[in-house]
Amino acid sequence: MTALDSVAAYQPATRRTVEEMAAPLGLSEMDVKLFRRFHGLREICVDPDTSLTDLLLSAAAGLDLSGREHRVRYVLWARAFPTVVPFPANPLHEVCRALGLGHALAFTLTQQSCASALQAIDLAGQLLAADAAGGDSAGDPHTGPLALVFTGEKAFTRDAQVLPGMSLFSEGASACLVSATGEQDRLLAYACSQRGEFDPAGGGTPERFQSEYRPLLAQVISQALERAGVALDELALILPHNVNLVTWQRMCRLIGFPPERVLLDNIASNGHVFCADAFLNYRTARERGLLTTGDRYLVATVGAGHGATFAAMVFQH
Repeated sequence: MTALDSVAAYQPATRRTVEEMAAPLGLSEMDVKLFRRFHGLREICVDPDTSLTDLLLSAAAGLDLSGREHRVRYVLWARAFPTVVPFPANPLHEVCRALGLGHALAFTLTQQSCASALQAIDLAGQLLAADAAGGDSAGDPHTGPLALVFTGEKAFTRDAQVLPGMSLFSEGASACLVSATGEQDRLLAYACSQRGEFDPAGGGTPERFQSEYRPLLAQVISQALERAGVALDELALILPHNVNLVTWQRMCRLIGFPPERVLLDNIASNGHVFCADAFLNYRTARERGLLTTGDRYLVATVGAGHGATFAAMVFQH
């Protein structure tokens, strides 16, 4: 069963308030009030002096990779945007070389926008399971092959900094080692719904997306729980995507889940960190002792781009 071997996350120390971002992003006074008072966003992380490669390496520094480099067979980079640097730069290959992972098969996933992180975890598990079926030692969590899943992007254009009317993007990264089996943070179920009808090229509108956003996310959460054989009230915690505070307050009312069991504290201080929200929130949960052995928890996220992807995973800690 796919398991998270270890998870690390990083955000630059440099922060900017919503008010400080108003001029460079062209936000009106009403926009600022909307983000701060209604959506609960206070500040974001943004550091022009930190390269994308440095961002990913800073996240990887939190993992215990030393002496295990040879076990890393796959390196996946989950991103919200297809293009993040000018050609021919390739931060993923630079990171692999710096970490001694030049032997690994490295590639990116971007098709599900901010939900690509969960797709990457699922795919990493499938690749390792296929290796195990081929007869290697993937069944041993101490010696078997691993996959390294990265998230992390720079807010390098206005489109990569603002989700109009909903959120502000923040810079950060995560690094997660995935194994084919293990006792810690075992993946119990994954559910994903891709909805092409929200693509503006096909007539989708922001109004329709926002009106159907919460019901569709609630549906995929229900699917993941059903596949895991876990009831909603059995969840110790939900780790959300940090789109905004009011969305999750309304989600909790819709699905009947206590908001105090949704880790919402990072929204105000971090903003929406592309694909990295789940892992940043996981690290916060671990640091605060919010997860104990045996707890079941759920990760939920939405990716919006050419259409929309709603995704959820259930884990046992």
